[in-house]
Amino acid sequence: METVLLVVHIIIAVFLIGVVLVQRSEGGALGIGGGGGGGGGVMTGRGAANLLSRTTAILAAAFFATSILLAVVSGDHAAPISILDQPVETTPAAPSAPAAPLSN
Repeated sequence: METVLLVVHIIIAVFLIGVVLVQRSEGGALGIGGGGGGGGGVMTGRGAANLLSRTTAILAAAFFATSILLAVVSGDHAAPISILDQPVETTPAAPSAPAAPLSN
C-alpha cells in the first residue's frame, strides 16, 4: 500500500508542477501558457485561467492528503527506546593471560 501511495504522490507532484508552469504569469516568471490573444481557441483566456486555478487547487489538496497519508502509513509507531533505559553490564572482565615474549 505504501508503494502505491508513493507512486500516486509522485504522479500528483509531477502534474502539479506542470499545471503551475502552464499558468499565465503576471510577473513575467515561468508561465509558459497564455500570451497572445489570437488563434480563436476553444477557451478564452479567463476560462483557461479558471480551469487551471481549479486544477491547481485540486492537485494541491490531493498532494497534501497523500503527504499526510504517507506520513501515517510509513511511520513506525513503536515507543522510542532510550539507551539510558538499557541495563548496564557490571560484571568485571576476567584478567587476561600475560603476553608471550617476542623471540628474535
